[in-house]
Amino acid sequence: MSRYEIRGAVPSDQAELLRLARHLNSVNLPDEPGHIARLLELSEKSFLGQIENPRRRKYVFLIRDQERGEAVGTSTIVAQLGRREAPYIYLDVSTEEKYSSSTDRHFHHTVLRIGFSYDGPTELGGLVVHPDHRRADEKLGLLISYVRFLFIATHRSLFKSELLAELMPPLEPDGTSRLWEAFGRRFTDMSYADADLRSSEDKTFIRDLFPRGEVYASLLAKDAQDVIGKVGAQTRGVERMLRRVGFRYAERIDPFDGGPHFVANADEVSLIQNTRQSRYGGLLNEGEILSGPRMLVARELKQAPYFRAVACRVVEREDQVSLARAEAELLGATPGEDLSLLPLP
Repeated sequence: MSRYEIRGAVPSDQAELLRLARHLNSVNLPDEPGHIARLLELSEKSFLGQIENPRRRKYVFLIRDQERGEAVGTSTIVAQLGRREAPYIYLDVSTEEKYSSSTDRHFHHTVLRIGFSYDGPTELGGLVVHPDHRRADEKLGLLISYVRFLFIATHRSLFKSELLAELMPPLEPDGTSRLWEAFGRRFTDMSYADADLRSSEDKTFIRDLFPRGEVYASLLAKDAQDVIGKVGAQTRGVERMLRRVGFRYAERIDPFDGGPHFVANADEVSLIQNTRQSRYGGLLNEGEILSGPRMLVARELKQAPYFRAVACRVVEREDQVSLARAEAELLGATPGEDLSLLPLP
């Protein structure tokens, strides 16, 4: 039986996510019970379709170690990042050349300019994996990341055409952002952690306090300039995956920490193109268990947690797919119903 289960996150998972948050206390998963409770309530209402406007929905997924009985990672889909009451805010990054013939001096300046979108993209965010599980043979970071593409592919009308992924830049060992200390703090008088947590629920302070117009990055400290648009060591694997499936750097960065924004057209992302539906045809024969390709297999549920997936080997025959008994029981699959399949590397 697969050791790890992926499923929708709901309010009953609060204790497990809080334990994960207390260990990491990251921007994506802050150690703040109220924030986690609100996030999980929104997630359940999103899976249930109880939020009338689909663009206001937020879907949270978790991956559980069934042997240890605990959540070891999460990821999120924000159906639309950027609406009239809560714009998508970023810093455009451009280059400007300056030359003086009288002094024969030539410069390339990085120029930052705050931007807003009130009809923004779907965001793929909230990717967190417990450090003890990041090197697991099952590639848990890849699984909890891929599940978002499978879900978008099977609910395509609920999401925007543009997909966005914000990547973490290099941070200091204590989590401090060099760019925030040199730039954002000067205009907000807030710490990086406080500002980023607040922005998850209220972005008006950025719009109100950040400077409009162009800012030359050369006015900032060198160590702050060096992180603009750069990817941190722990996120380089995510960057490689995103580029491989069709994302590109958008010449935009996060206004807090300078992390790069990657974008793609949803219908051109290979993982979405490769996701397909197949009917469950029953159990594998004993000799077939190790012969089929490895896939992420998912099923919709009418009750909590509303969505469940598992990585396993399958055998496909025409328009049907067969599973090993343990995975079929975990999914609760019955012959003839639809399953979603995404091939795994």
